[in-house]
Amino acid sequence: MEKFDSVLKYEEKAIFGLRALYRKFGYTQYKMSKFEEYELYVRNKDFLVSDNVITFTDTNGRLMALKPDVTLSIIKNGSDADGVVQKVYYNENVYRVSRGSHQYKEIMQVGLECIGAIDSYCISEVLGLAAESLLAVTEECVLDVSHLGIVSACIDRLNPDEETRAAILKCVGEKNTHGILSLCREDGLDEEKALSLVSLISTYGAADTVLPQLRALCAEDAAALACVEELAQVVGALGNTRASEVVRIDFSVTSDMNYYNGIVFRGFVRGIPTGILSGGQYDKLMAKMGRKSGAIGFAVYLDLLERLEDDDAKFDVDTVILYTVDDDMDALRGTVRMLTDAGQTVMAQKAVPEKLRYKQLLRLCGKGVEIVETHA
Repeated sequence: MEKFDSVLKYEEKAIFGLRALYRKFGYTQYKMSKFEEYELYVRNKDFLVSDNVITFTDTNGRLMALKPDVTLSIIKNGSDADGVVQKVYYNENVYRVSRGSHQYKEIMQVGLECIGAIDSYCISEVLGLAAESLLAVTEECVLDVSHLGIVSACIDRLNPDEETRAAILKCVGEKNTHGILSLCREDGLDEEKALSLVSLISTYGAADTVLPQLRALCAEDAAALACVEELAQVVGALGNTRASEVVRIDFSVTSDMNYYNGIVFRGFVRGIPTGILSGGQYDKLMAKMGRKSGAIGFAVYLDLLERLEDDDAKFDVDTVILYTVDDDMDALRGTVRMLTDAGQTVMAQKAVPEKLRYKQLLRLCGKGVEIVETHA
């Protein structure tokens, strides 16, 4: 594979690395059709990253969609079996509005799903693989982890109506402490409990620092404290690994509570302002789709990796050699072969193409070459 590194894009290299990582842990590849019935997506549109779905009418009159998501298909086509966990990864094109370009794109997406008799081992394994996925992209990364049970318990203590609850949850995701306090004052909700929620979402950092604070904050709430201990168990299971070093507890990581529950997480890498990885437990989605088992998984948004380019990506080619029809073609072929054998990419041209990015420009002179221009 190393010999192909020079021709693979950044995201293509990431795909091969991630697939190899997931296979090491027994995840098998899931393959699906490009199309699904549109009804599958319209019933679960809130679960999708974007509800903009490309549709068409099939020859039999059914309304079909170019798949914007893989998880829904995996759930739909799976079945429950006592004590069994289905472990799959996917490497599929999805069709939706790109977060990077804000236009419809065919996006290569990689992810995995762990479905069935989910336990703490499964959750910690998936969390660890999410962290390792980020590390496979770059060492400069962080995996923010939250527990919706803790967030939900703290909001429940305020006893807000559904509209206020949704507004508060939006503020939690934005770390908008002022907004939370304003909403609670407007609705006459308990100020002390509001301050407790503010303290929760202001808590951020490594597990060994944050967990003692959470235990103190949730000491009088048995449901929240049980969730804290579950979070501690799952994160603690990562041990002293590379994965554990990039994990941070951050309660601003929220997801739609109509679909998600328990552990949720989002991954970030240096150089990209939005998360490139998102996942968590989605038992509620499973139940909504008629499944009785639990599930946890994540997806890596490879379209965002287009913003991460190595140094060679600054150039289309290493060397351009200019020649004329009167030059010695054997000398030209020999020079091109010599440079390519040395590991360079080389383009022979009579004139430099417009907008071509190159490291150096050479001109063929007899049996040799002269340097016309170089770029660092």
